[in-house]
Amino acid sequence: MKLPKISLKRHPTLNETWVQDEIAQDPSILELGDLVLRDRERRQEGAGRLDLLLQDPETLKRYEVEIQLGTVDESHIIRTIEYWDNERKKYPQYEHVAVIVAEEITSRFLNVISLFNGRIPLIALKMTAYQIGNDVYLTFVKVLDEVTLGLVEDDEPIEEPADKQSWLVKSSERSLRTVDQLMTIVTQVEPNATLKYNKHYIGLSIGGSALNFIIFEPRRSSVTMSFKLAKMPEYDQLIEEAGLETLEYSPRWRRYRIRIGADVTEQQAACLLELSKRSRESYGRQE
Repeated sequence: MKLPKISLKRHPTLNETWVQDEIAQDPSILELGDLVLRDRERRQEGAGRLDLLLQDPETLKRYEVEIQLGTVDESHIIRTIEYWDNERKKYPQYEHVAVIVAEEITSRFLNVISLFNGRIPLIALKMTAYQIGNDVYLTFVKVLDEVTLGLVEDDEPIEEPADKQSWLVKSSERSLRTVDQLMTIVTQVEPNATLKYNKHYIGLSIGGSALNFIIFEPRRSSVTMSFKLAKMPEYDQLIEEAGLETLEYSPRWRRYRIRIGADVTEQQAACLLELSKRSRESYGRQE
C-alpha cells in the first residue's frame, strides 16, 4: 500500500517546531544511531539558534542538526555550516558533524553540499511526512553521508555542576552503587580522590580541583568507566584477557571506555586497578 505523503511546508498546523518535538522525543528516528538530546534552540552568539544538538553517548560525537521545511536553499546550508563551526570551536574536545534536514534536497544543492564533504563532516537527510488517519509520521533517508575527518586532542571544558540526586534520576541507584564500588579501586591509586558530579559525566576531584584521569558515565543498567590512556596493544590485551566489555576507543579524548554492568570479578578488578595506575601516571605526564 502506498502511503499518502504530505507537505509540511504547506501544512496549516504542523511546523518546524513540531518536527523538532518529534526528533527531540526520539532522536533515533533520524537513523543516525542511538543519540540523545543535548540541547534545543541553542543560542549561537551573533548567529541565531541551532535547532537541535544531539550526541552519541558511546562515541561522544555531536550532531548539529538544522531543519528546513520544503526545499533546502543556500542560506540553510550556510547556516548549518556556521552553527557546526561555532560548536566545534567552542567544544573542540568533541567530534562534530553538521546535519541538514529538509523535505527536498535537489541534485543541484546536493552537488553544492558534496563540495564541502571531506573538509566539513556533513550529513544530508531527506525528510518525508506521511498522513495515516489523524496521525502524521516522519521518515528520514540519508542522501549524503559524512567523511570522517582527523581529530585534535584538547582538554575537557568546564562542566556544568550537578549532584548525586540528579544522576540518580537519569541513571539508577544500582549504577551509582557501582560507581562507588569502582571508586574503591581508584582510591588505591589516588587516596584523596573524590567524585565530582557534572552534568554529562562524573569525574574526579582532589581538594576542589578536577583530576579526570578517570571518568564515569552511569546509565540505567551499566556504568562506562573511561581511562585517559593512549591506545596500545598491551592495554588491549590486558582488557581482553580480563573479559571486560570495551566500547569504541575515543581518539579525541584518548580514552579507553569500558562498560561495566554485572559484578566485577577479581581478575577484572585487577585489570581496572592496573589501568587506573597507568592512567594516573599518563595524566600526570600530560599536565
